[in-house]
Amino acid sequence: MAESRTRRRWRWLTLAVFAVALYVIVRAAHSPQAGTTPPPRESASAPTSSTGSASPSVSASPSSYDPSGYASQVRTRARQTGIGAQLLMAILYNEAYKPHDPELERAWQRYKPGASFGIANMHRAAFNEVKQGRDFADRRWEELPDDRNLAIEAEAWYLHDLAARLPARWPASYSRDELLALGYNAGAGNMLAFARGASPGGQAQSYLDRLHANWAKAGRAVAG
Repeated sequence: MAESRTRRRWRWLTLAVFAVALYVIVRAAHSPQAGTTPPPRESASAPTSSTGSASPSVSASPSSYDPSGYASQVRTRARQTGIGAQLLMAILYNEAYKPHDPELERAWQRYKPGASFGIANMHRAAFNEVKQGRDFADRRWEELPDDRNLAIEAEAWYLHDLAARLPARWPASYSRDELLALGYNAGAGNMLAFARGASPGGQAQSYLDRLHANWAKAGRAVAG
């Protein structure tokens, strides 16, 4: 297990180095040439979702992102969807392992087309599925890096849909929130298998371990 954790740490370190290199390249490509006047900047405020207020500024550097800054949006979406605010926040902490800068995310997506978008790390297929019949049905997956409120809204409704698929009772010892987190990471089919007693693989177990590690911090973030 220790060897496995070491391999995962080196893998994320390699990805982080590559991500930083991409970020520098993207920033350099967007920087004005020396001796020229920079063009006027557009508002840093993200577009609003059809059911919520504007997201906080997305112009901050990747290292400055802290999920706790979105506690208000998390509590709002929790009330709308019937999902616990602490779970929503804990998953945001789980998904904060990479820089969430819009330009960096798009650069990474060009390198790896199957990558996820937004602070909740949602894939295109999942977003297109969860938005059906919802107030954000006219929104596009490509907007997620720029609109963190939309990302939280989609996360909450995705968890809502996962919860609707859980049976009334299950033999495994996992709580509802644990199963929903596993479903968010591994998909609905695996979530139901875990509920029936299947053992999570290394990646799913690692995700659950991080959820436990982030749980108290998430609770403090959404309190009040």
